[in-house]
Amino acid sequence: MPHIDYYFATLSPFTYLAGTRLEEVAGKHGATVTYKPLDIMALFARTGGVPPKDRHPNRQVYRLQELERQARKAGLPINLKPAHWPTNPAPSSYAVIAAQNAGGGDLGRLVQFYTTCVWADERDIADDAVVREGLQVAGFDPALADSGLLTGAETYAANLEEAVNRGAFGAPFYITDQDQRFWGQDRVEDLDLHLAGKI
Repeated sequence: MPHIDYYFATLSPFTYLAGTRLEEVAGKHGATVTYKPLDIMALFARTGGVPPKDRHPNRQVYRLQELERQARKAGLPINLKPAHWPTNPAPSSYAVIAAQNAGGGDLGRLVQFYTTCVWADERDIADDAVVREGLQVAGFDPALADSGLLTGAETYAANLEEAVNRGAFGAPFYITDQDQRFWGQDRVEDLDLHLAGKI
């Protein structure tokens, strides 16, 4: 059974644009997925990237155009200047970690809920009420927001270290059990083809 380690950020617009395509591809190939939320700004700093606000204006303009194009392709609404970006991604990330440890709900839906809050719904994923609502909507106990904070913090930090050590440098980033690496929501199709043995 193939396995995918999924490195992502609940704050990332490209994680948002990935939608639930990873889950569809994993289901198609019987693959398991481990969700590994991380601090994307720290990942940039560790791997030679630059936060969007510090990039050359040419790159900033291109990023906004690309976000708009990719949102149209995906059929998703997007606010290019969201009210709550950047915000603290740790509470939502800890919730994903707690939910994965607890089991029983839909992790893909949980991640999509949080990213949609940022990039379409003008909601703050650092807000405890939003974090709890996401857990409930995705079929988890909202009380998970109160539990495992230490474990969440430790896992969140460990995910960053692991991502750096395994070659990740952005989000979303998918690494298979054969160490095939796919960066970006526009590489889910390539991941699908790889799992099918075609590339």
